[in-house]
Amino acid sequence: MSAWRPRSRPAGPPGRGRGPSRSAETGGGARLAALDGVRIIAALAVLCYHYLALESAWGKPVGTVFPTASKGAAYGWLGVELFFLVSGFVICMSAWGRTAGEFAVSRISRLFPAYWAAVAFTSAVLFAWPEVRGVKAFRDVVVNLTMLQGGMAVPHIDDAYWTLFVELKFYVLFALVVLRGVTYRKCVLFCGVWTLAGIVAPTAEDGVLSFFAIPSFSPYFIAGIAFYLMRRFGPNAVLWTIAGLQFLLAQSFVQSRMISNLGRTTAFQLPAWPAHAIVACGFLLMAGIALGTFDRIRWRWLPHAGALTYPLYLIHMMAGLTFIHHFRRDVPPLPLVLGVTAVMAGLAWLIHRLVERPLGRLLRAGLRRGVEDIRRNTPRAALVPGIPAQPPAPEVERIPAAR
Repeated sequence: MSAWRPRSRPAGPPGRGRGPSRSAETGGGARLAALDGVRIIAALAVLCYHYLALESAWGKPVGTVFPTASKGAAYGWLGVELFFLVSGFVICMSAWGRTAGEFAVSRISRLFPAYWAAVAFTSAVLFAWPEVRGVKAFRDVVVNLTMLQGGMAVPHIDDAYWTLFVELKFYVLFALVVLRGVTYRKCVLFCGVWTLAGIVAPTAEDGVLSFFAIPSFSPYFIAGIAFYLMRRFGPNAVLWTIAGLQFLLAQSFVQSRMISNLGRTTAFQLPAWPAHAIVACGFLLMAGIALGTFDRIRWRWLPHAGALTYPLYLIHMMAGLTFIHHFRRDVPPLPLVLGVTAVMAGLAWLIHRLVERPLGRLLRAGLRRGVEDIRRNTPRAALVPGIPAQPPAPEVERIPAAR
């Protein structure tokens, strides 16, 4: 996520005899550092899961390579859930006060530059060394550049990309709030409606509802929104109820998520309580950020390291597994994992500095000009919700006056 800068906001709910309980300005830098700390934890957890718990890179049961570490790394997939918690918090925060066009520009310019670089890099690695997996067709690479392959039955170039399509669905849903103007009440209503949709979807036999409700992951996004509202306006019984309900709903999907990530046999061999505990810790971390518990964390390196988590997430999986597989007979396991991790971190830094930042600025500037062109050439009434646009009056051909 992009770096957040404090900005002013309206006073808290009227009639309660107080202003905003937690100003957006209060602890702004500390909050950013804390959020980046959570991102780093999530990214390293996912990386450890892929490198230390998957057999595809090692060509043999990973328990024989890392007898102890593999057992803990088997729960690293929960870093994705932690990312979704952070995403709900940050998207609600970054959308406040923005129009739908500004929201779309911020998301597109944030997500795509590093993603395009990652697709190109991973495709090149898989074309050169199709040891773990290759690229079936060049058209798959082209479709992957859209980030929409998850809805088009086209395989992901890197399996980690599935989470991006889930994020896009969240953005589409939250854009409905942005279209009407983001307010405290509308965010709470959005949380309630999405919760209801997630509860109904598994038994509704409606493909469209299930597609957008994403019941396995919506509790994390919704809880993230509730935690941001706590941070902005102060905690209350309604927000705690929303967050608590999402925590319970999230726990109900833990077993199925273990099966999908580890396979049925492994999932039932491992205890489920660590996964439940990790989910609980994630909610507690975000609650702490919402309440200002971590505002004193001001380590200057955290925002810089946090900025690398997105490109690192995008490039580490298939390329990293390929490198491990290629050198597994020449380099001892632990130095190999550490070396590949260092290489991936270095490449993530290069993508961030040389691609993500400069291309993001150019893309953002171009999209903003496009949005402004649309606004400039749209009748003003059409920009006001609920008021239909009036078609321009037809031009009347002028007949020269008789002289």
